[in-house]
Amino acid sequence: MTPLLSVQNLTTEFTVESGVLRAVDSVSFDLHAGEVLGVVGESGSGKSATVLSALRLIPQPPAVIRGGEVWFNGRDLLQLSERELKRVRGRDISMIFQDPMTSLNPVLTIGQQIAEVLEAHDRDLSGREVVERSVELLDSVGVPDARNRLKQYPHEFSGGMRQRAMIAIAMANTPSVLIADEPTTALDVTIQAQVLSVLEKSRTESGAATILITHDLGLIAEMADRVVVMYAGRVVESGPTDEIFNSPKHPYTVGLLGSLPKLEGEIQRLVSIDGSPPDLIALGPGCPFYVRCELAGTRSLCSSERPSLEVASSNHLSACHFHDEVESFAQRAGVL
Repeated sequence: MTPLLSVQNLTTEFTVESGVLRAVDSVSFDLHAGEVLGVVGESGSGKSATVLSALRLIPQPPAVIRGGEVWFNGRDLLQLSERELKRVRGRDISMIFQDPMTSLNPVLTIGQQIAEVLEAHDRDLSGREVVERSVELLDSVGVPDARNRLKQYPHEFSGGMRQRAMIAIAMANTPSVLIADEPTTALDVTIQAQVLSVLEKSRTESGAATILITHDLGLIAEMADRVVVMYAGRVVESGPTDEIFNSPKHPYTVGLLGSLPKLEGEIQRLVSIDGSPPDLIALGPGCPFYVRCELAGTRSLCSSERPSLEVASSNHLSACHFHDEVESFAQRAGVL
């Protein structure tokens, strides 16, 4: 089946005072129609930088997209003119950013911001049609008294309501691809659940394929069909969600699973991953996870040779020299 969105060997670098930092390193993945693809990893693993690069929303400079292809509807988004790309963004591909307070314009009403997105992609809409569609969108994401709320500014909305407004804006033109970047960041648990319910409802009704970027594996287990695990700007594992959780093929994934609270059985202490993420400016020749990896031990192969992303089992990829040992390692560690 032909993917709806295909990212191939995407590479993005930042030039900083101390050198060149490769934030996105030859990242590849496919998104198929109607599916939810979860992208997980620690802060700084390259999750957001990857999708921002794919949509050419990453600031250039200091970033430079060094290579790769992003195929959507038979066109490489990296080769489109800015004018052509603007027709795609917001209409065919929409993004929900993690901080609505900085993403929403503080001097425009919520209604004006929804109208701006609608009118940008359909100039034939009358003023009345824009208002009615805006009311319909706010109402669909659970904003009460939607018609009057259109006249309010972002600061007059609570955090949860601002995120609902962001979802309404993202869904305004019924996109075929929706990207949600940490959609519940800084929200309390109750509001998180409400926002996720709204997001799932909007996604299901529109049929949009979704890329869900998060560090929350619980959220991934609940919503994602497939998972991409990122570390140090690279994809280290990818596969169906149930396989990732039940039969991980990379020690970093095992570490992430070990930090996830379990709802059944005895209460156990959560296990953190020792050490810190590597300095991307001074990566050695080996596996970037090597110094934090309990499975690697003193194996010279791990410290001297970077593992490539290879097939570990059907539809399951891993960038670990010893991926066939990972599942038993996870069992010994009490993760599985």
